[in-house]
Amino acid sequence: MTSSDATTALGGEPAPARGYLLDNARAEAGERFVWLAELFDGVTRGHFDRLGVGAGSRCWEVGAGGPGIPEALAAAVGPTGHVLATDIDPSWLKTGDGYEVRRHDIVADPPPEPGTFDLVHARLVLVHIPDRARALATMAAALRPGGWLLIEDADTALQPLACVDDSGPAQRQANRLRDAFRELLTRRGADLRYGRTLPRALREAGLVDVAAQGTFPVGGLACDKLEAATIRHVRDELLAAGLADGAEIDAHLAAIEAGELDLTLAPLISCWGRRPAEQ
Repeated sequence: MTSSDATTALGGEPAPARGYLLDNARAEAGERFVWLAELFDGVTRGHFDRLGVGAGSRCWEVGAGGPGIPEALAAAVGPTGHVLATDIDPSWLKTGDGYEVRRHDIVADPPPEPGTFDLVHARLVLVHIPDRARALATMAAALRPGGWLLIEDADTALQPLACVDDSGPAQRQANRLRDAFRELLTRRGADLRYGRTLPRALREAGLVDVAAQGTFPVGGLACDKLEAATIRHVRDELLAAGLADGAEIDAHLAAIEAGELDLTLAPLISCWGRRPAEQ
């Protein structure tokens, strides 16, 4: 998805910024996809295995972003299966790598091939979409009877810190910048408590056998690289909003590069449910 600048509302007051903060149009998006894959693709593939994705399965990857998960699904389903990868901006996806690519807006567009998919999956997508119920309904409508919906989303409010070991100035600075980043997300319509609501949301979408797990990475190269790419991605927005200054951002990036921080992420909540079999 792409972000747009704030516009001026009637009366001269600035309107809230709209669009996805971490849009795919910037080079940092590709870096973020690499390190998100390093942190979470193993978790996601484990859920695919648990839900029975295999040879011949039909799968839809929603808001795919990068190629990691579509490639993993294509390998799992083999030549007798089918993988559709969609995004509002599919520029990072690779048509011809064993999966089909389409441009698709999960809120505005109808479900592709409704009632046909064994698995529909979205990771770190719905937290950013104001009309989450409509997006969930679209995904549920794409499932065949007995098919599984797997939604994985963050709950930033559940663990809001960049450094849970708040031991010194660099760690406190990292946590201040994480607060600023969360403020930007909130201004763009993100729900920082969304992850915890997934079991209820899937039940309300008519799914059964709903369950969930959480994943909470702490420290390491992937967390460092993801943090640096994210801060570089939103640097201009932080400065424009007055939420940080350039010296503070540069000092934080230097502390990451020096390996001074044990950076953490918000918990990723993975939740799955099944469309009931037709009676």
